[in-house]
Amino acid sequence: MYRSDLSRIQALAGTIHPAYPEDDAVFAQRLSLCPAGCLVLGTPDATAGYVLSHPWRRGAPPRLNTLLEGLPPRPECWYVHDLAIAPAWRGQGAAGMALDLVERVARQAGFGRMELVATSGAVPFWKRRGFMPAPDGAILAASYGDGALLMERAVT
Repeated sequence: MYRSDLSRIQALAGTIHPAYPEDDAVFAQRLSLCPAGCLVLGTPDATAGYVLSHPWRRGAPPRLNTLLEGLPPRPECWYVHDLAIAPAWRGQGAAGMALDLVERVARQAGFGRMELVATSGAVPFWKRRGFMPAPDGAILAASYGDGALLMERAVT
């Protein structure tokens, strides 16, 4: 992902996640904090999707639409902040490919766990990809909505 991709990614996020809006500054900050964890999927003419991810603390996901003070000095997991696939690209393996790429980055960085927050409707999607509810996984309903669940899986 490059700064020049941000406007297309933010437009896609607004279409896919209208109930979970995030300021442009959040996308730009995640990219500047962890370029290796921010990926764009697609072709030069079409954005199929994106991933925002970075090292973080286990069991303490950042609230949505919040700027971070920085990455933690001793991160404990690789946190998937957002994975979004454009509707036209769904069902073609793009999500699995994106997750494989993120997992490769996490493994190369030396992490053994990945975490994410699944909104209530996304829990089955993440379970199919090997994520399970984390201990005390019901979190931050005010930020992620009712039924949001902290999920985790081992980096393989």
